[in-house]
Amino acid sequence: MTPLVSAIGWLLAALSITVAIRQTRRHLGERQIPLMGVLAAFIFAAQAINFPVGAGTSGHLLGGALAAIVVGPWAATLIMTAVIAVQGLVFQDGGLLVMGWNIVNMGVFTALTGYVGYRLARGLIGSTSGASVAAAFVAAWISVEVGAIATSIELAASGTSPLSLALPAMAGVHALIGLGEGFVTSGAVGFLQASRPELLQAGEMAPGRRGAVAVVAGMVLALTVATLSPLTSPSPDGLEFVAGQYRFLGLGQSAPYSILPGYTIGIIHNPAVTTMVAVGIGTLIVFVAAWFAGRATIGRRV
Repeated sequence: MTPLVSAIGWLLAALSITVAIRQTRRHLGERQIPLMGVLAAFIFAAQAINFPVGAGTSGHLLGGALAAIVVGPWAATLIMTAVIAVQGLVFQDGGLLVMGWNIVNMGVFTALTGYVGYRLARGLIGSTSGASVAAAFVAAWISVEVGAIATSIELAASGTSPLSLALPAMAGVHALIGLGEGFVTSGAVGFLQASRPELLQAGEMAPGRRGAVAVVAGMVLALTVATLSPLTSPSPDGLEFVAGQYRFLGLGQSAPYSILPGYTIGIIHNPAVTTMVAVGIGTLIVFVAAWFAGRATIGRRV
């Protein structure tokens, strides 16, 4: 990616985050802060698991639509920013040059299109529990496609791959990956409908002890998902697959430093254990990062 295209991505990401902070400040309540942390932790852990989609390709959850359905698009943008920032800064996953566009594509676009898609779909098919689950599936699929199409345009703008090649390749592969996103998102929405329906209505946790129990239960679920990370598919994800097909996979630059590269810990040599521990650590870091983002937003309310 060229420096100019990278700078544009960072600028758009900064503007989006600024707007997200202002908008979230107007609607975020104290009880939503732990929920932001739990959602971010779950999304981070789930993103570490690649599922096969066929033809030597894998996909993973993005999570923007799920977060937007639960807490709205702007708080979801902050959640996704926390996830992407930890992935890039701690695990060197995604790179610093492209982090701005990653925030825009995987955070802003997926949150906004997921939220709008969910609301529109519910308006068309109804507001029953079943309709909400179906709407979540549709919204999640759309969010993945929008992010993929945006990425292909950015690849073309940077001269990495012609749009005539990148667009059909990215849209085609991610049409399949979007099905997995839809299943996970609709399953999560269905679970919340059955267990905590108020989260889908007001986006707030119940006060007092019940809220604390929900946070603990959510983190236990997120850490449990983290333990499944060694089961990830060895096949490249959608972007890596397209990059390999069109020979621009090797154009990325290595990070100038290394903390937990590739979701591993240097002193742990067992591949499965090192991945589980690294993803578990990341899950906790993301929880704190998203919690801090929510707390900072509340603290600046006027």
